[in-house]
Amino acid sequence: MTKLILIRGLPGSGKSTLAQTLSAFHIEADMFFVDDCGLYQYDASRIEEAHLWCQGQAEQQLSLGNDVVVANTFIRRWEMKAYQQMAIRHNAEIEIRVCRGRYANIHGVEQAVIDKMQRRWQD
Repeated sequence: MTKLILIRGLPGSGKSTLAQTLSAFHIEADMFFVDDCGLYQYDASRIEEAHLWCQGQAEQQLSLGNDVVVANTFIRRWEMKAYQQMAIRHNAEIEIRVCRGRYANIHGVEQAVIDKMQRRWQD
């Protein structure tokens, strides 16, 4: 049975680091913003497109029978729903992990933004 692992947490909590240790296809919405030269070029106006791209990548890998790990913030419970439905469609086991570490975030998200995300967090 294929497995879909969702890793959620605030920026700098260790999501990407954990995902990289797992034996599964690793995808994040942030990867959408990495250009051909490897530079991260975030564009807030394209965040919905980034998440749809991430879902599409995960769906494609599950359809090939590959295990998938998705590392996104998933601040609100509903943000995981598309992936939960995807797991059902592909008869994949789903596992949700939460990272709560406090490390330097790799994308330079301001502390005020992280604090706002923390206030919106749903367990």
